[in-house]
Amino acid sequence: MKKDSHIHTYDEHGSMTCCSLEEKINAKTSPLIVTAKEKHHDGDGHAHSHDHEGGLGWKAYLPALISLFFLLVGLALEHWLQYGLFSGWPKFLWYMAAYIPVGLPVVIEAWEALRKGEIFTEFFLMSIATIGAFAIGEYPEGVAVMLFYAVGELFQTAAVSRAKSNIKALLDVRPKTATVFRNNSYFSVNPEAVGIGETIQVKVGEKIPLDGILLSEKAALNTAALTGESKPRNALKGEKVMAGSINLDGVVDLKVEKLFNDSSIARILELVQNATSRKSKTELLIRRLAKIYTPIVVYLAIAICIIPYFFDSEYQFSDWLYRALIFLVISCPCALVISIPLGYFGGLGAASRNGLLFKGATYLDQLTKVNTLVMDKTGTLTKGVFKIKDIVLTNDLSEKEFMNLLMAVEAKSTHPIAKAIMAYSTDEKLQEATNIQEFAGKGLKGEVSGKTLLVGNKKMMEQFNVVVPVETNDIVESIVIMSVEGQFVGYVTIADELKKDAQESIQQLRKAGIKHITMLSGDKDSITQKIANELRIDNAKGGLLPEDKLNEVEAIKKDASRVVAFVGDGINDAPVLAASDVGIAMGGLGSDVAIETADVIIQTDQPSKIGIGIKIGKSTQRIIWQNIVLAFGVKIIVLILGAGGLATMWEAVFADVGVALLAILNAVRLQRMEWVE
Repeated sequence: MKKDSHIHTYDEHGSMTCCSLEEKINAKTSPLIVTAKEKHHDGDGHAHSHDHEGGLGWKAYLPALISLFFLLVGLALEHWLQYGLFSGWPKFLWYMAAYIPVGLPVVIEAWEALRKGEIFTEFFLMSIATIGAFAIGEYPEGVAVMLFYAVGELFQTAAVSRAKSNIKALLDVRPKTATVFRNNSYFSVNPEAVGIGETIQVKVGEKIPLDGILLSEKAALNTAALTGESKPRNALKGEKVMAGSINLDGVVDLKVEKLFNDSSIARILELVQNATSRKSKTELLIRRLAKIYTPIVVYLAIAICIIPYFFDSEYQFSDWLYRALIFLVISCPCALVISIPLGYFGGLGAASRNGLLFKGATYLDQLTKVNTLVMDKTGTLTKGVFKIKDIVLTNDLSEKEFMNLLMAVEAKSTHPIAKAIMAYSTDEKLQEATNIQEFAGKGLKGEVSGKTLLVGNKKMMEQFNVVVPVETNDIVESIVIMSVEGQFVGYVTIADELKKDAQESIQQLRKAGIKHITMLSGDKDSITQKIANELRIDNAKGGLLPEDKLNEVEAIKKDASRVVAFVGDGINDAPVLAASDVGIAMGGLGSDVAIETADVIIQTDQPSKIGIGIKIGKSTQRIIWQNIVLAFGVKIIVLILGAGGLATMWEAVFADVGVALLAILNAVRLQRMEWVE
């Protein structure tokens, strides 16, 4: 019976609908796309805000602009116009209006941290110092200090948003529709609505939506996204095929073996989710410094207020409390909270211009600590594209004659290996092959100029009793053998080609201090080991499924001394990218889920960029530490003067402004450095 090819649309329960299936699927299955902005107030370094475009909207700047406006007007009324009524409560309320837009969020964060038992945070210091400034009547200083902090936060957020502006948003990589055969017709439905035992049809170029058994005679499948296998897989009738594989040749029918939620794609996405939940983020440098700096200045302020009681016979509590509060205001690390984000801003900007997109300053820090690098093979170190590697002949034919005959037969095939052969450049006109017969999983038989040609693998030659040289047994690449009239005349090897900078990248990584390099691949182990030997990689394993890669990386991470980065590009790499300390994805050709899961994106698909990223990270840290030393040095001098009553808060603020300007100039140097040797 001829099957009706008319496509109907059904909802997830199998009922026919005229509504947009795309909208229903997205509403039901698409995960929330979170473009995390790097903020100080999240425990893992991320704020829970969403910015799909990757940039900061005008609303982000509004609080700081409002505070700046009120501060400038207040200063003008108080010192320039010397408006008489601007005193007492009107003055307090005016500066409070200036303080609230930038200060209230910080005070709330400090309170939330206190409720969790976290006392000495930068939020606590900023809050107590600025509230102290208001308590002693130094309203403008309190506003200025908090405004500086808000500007520092904006620098930090802008750096990350700018670096992430070109990163692809996460797409739902699961196939969105399945063409199921029901009531003698094919219907397009949500894959979740397809039951076990039903028949589905997959056209050329489509992803297989569910795991199943092949009903068609044969199928050529691209499984690279799932297994990392560079060579397309030839499946025969009755064999299992995985969801997420791409059908390369002809329309095929499958019998569904597993429900959608149990499919290969769903399992991989679950691995990603679980791995992400296990992954601990590193703290930003400013948070680590705050844990040390904040309690020191708080205890010193208490000491300034109390200790003089035991040595000063004319001790006045209110005077020393005033001095302690001034000390706290001066101690606010205004320049520090600007200089650190500025350093990261320079580093993230330099990385972005060199084709590296960091999803946060945290990962710029963490990349410098990596001592173990685990790499995928296909699409990471190799191009993931088949190409003729060697042509080996007997003395019967020249290379041009051999390739002309081979291409004449392969011209009738749509197999990816045939396409690689047809890419061979020849000036001669191809001969016409006739009587082409295809032997599934083996090769082709045809006639050219009256001569019988066999083109295929060793199994093909064995079937027709063609004697093949013994040395072909040691070839690990895909091999295409040809015989003419039953006599072996030569073969070509087809292999995935190494990227131009693959060798250079390994050398750079070793110079950058990476002690251990491992390659994990879903491709067959013999090919993986051959590539590893060529690149002089320490350790390599092939034939791995996504969960196998994840287990390998987690085994490495059990060694507490190892800081692990993983580099990959496929859907199959996503769980490992999530579980590693730093996940690095190839952004040009990589899958969307790998790009979203990773912490660092290489836009150019060049593995040598990893070494450049490490250099940028280390230079960024050096400049940040220079800014920290400068900020602390000036701060200590002003603190000493303040404790002795020789410095006011305005002197401290202006000193911070000078330090901030120097920090800006220092950070800009990162943008101008050359990173390619």
